[in-house]
Amino acid sequence: MSKKKPSGVVYSTNPDYNYNYESDNEKDTLPSREQNLRIWLEKNHRGGKQVTVIKGFIGKEEDMKELARVLKASCGTGGSVKEEEILIQGDFRDKILSCLINMGYKAKKAGG
Repeated sequence: MSKKKPSGVVYSTNPDYNYNYESDNEKDTLPSREQNLRIWLEKNHRGGKQVTVIKGFIGKEEDMKELARVLKASCGTGGSVKEEEILIQGDFRDKILSCLINMGYKAKKAGG
């Protein structure tokens, strides 16, 4: 895995200075039964299309991407992971909720 950009310091003249990379601050992934996920529907997202958003995942970005891959495959649609949220194209709240519960996650619908 490649290192991410250092956070805070851009340049140092000290030859013994050690950069703190962003990946060092990454949290360990909690087990699925300890995750508390919320499923939202955003209607006016990019061109007025609906997007199902899963918030509250605590863990490594690779694990979040793997969960997003499984959810996208179960819904048969596209999506992405951005800013610690999983975005699934379309309104798949019920399908995602049942899939997450079957995988052992604590999840529920949120929002209006």
